Amino acid sequence: MMLAFAGKGGVGKTSVTSWMADWLARSGHNVWMIDADTALSLGQASGLAPELLPQPVSSRTDLVRERIHAEGFINLNPDVGDLPRELAVEVPLHEEPFPGVVPGWKRLLVMGGLSNAGGGCACDANALLKALLASMVMDSQDCVLVDLESGVEHLGRGTAMHVDGLVVVTEPSMRSFSTASEVGRMASELGLDRQVLVINRYMGGDPPELEHLPDRRFTIPVLGGLVQRQMTDGNVLNLPESVELDAIMERIVAALS
Repeated sequence: MMLAFAGKGGVGKTSVTSWMADWLARSGHNVWMIDADTALSLGQASGLAPELLPQPVSSRTDLVRERIHAEGFINLNPDVGDLPRELAVEVPLHEEPFPGVVPGWKRLLVMGGLSNAGGGCACDANALLKALLASMVMDSQDCVLVDLESGVEHLGRGTAMHVDGLVVVTEPSMRSFSTASEVGRMASELGLDRQVLVINRYMGGDPPELEHLPDRRFTIPVLGGLVQRQMTDGNVLNLPESVELDAIMERIVAALS
């Protein structure tokens, strides 16, 4: 299963990505976590200390020179099949696997800056990032979760068609729902019609009637354990509400399967 997570900044999409990755791994799946958000917070949300985070691919000038400028010319379709295992780091499970299940692993790959990659940007670093992201989404036999910046355009048309589903995360505010609606519209234009809407920090009430909001909807309430922890720790796993979150992740996967 290959899922992308999108939404307005600050709505909790990185938290949802981290919760989903941990649930999948504890359910027996191997999971690649791709941090394609320039905020670079997926590792911290998953409990990694700053010194254990992988170096962003975009900052690896050695790889850019090696893969993009190989043979003395610019290669916009470099061979990157070996890079995920070379560049990713292991991410530990923060809760026990489900009874009778052999847990999978989680590995984190940090992309770094990815500006307009879906729109044809030909700069060297973005060419490498585009190729790596496309390779992961299209060729991996494991679960792949991509934490995006707002919108899905930087996946590019050739990549988006290979994603199994889109999780659009919002919070209960008109600005956030408007962004979610725009994300839904762009995703549909890319042929990505399998979408769900996750309303984070939900406190009741109906969302606004916006045309492109995904029809399949899930809610995550305000989590007291997370609110308390966020004052001192960026890790969003192993919360007092973990059982409730596990059930929500399971329902989201079922809706996208």
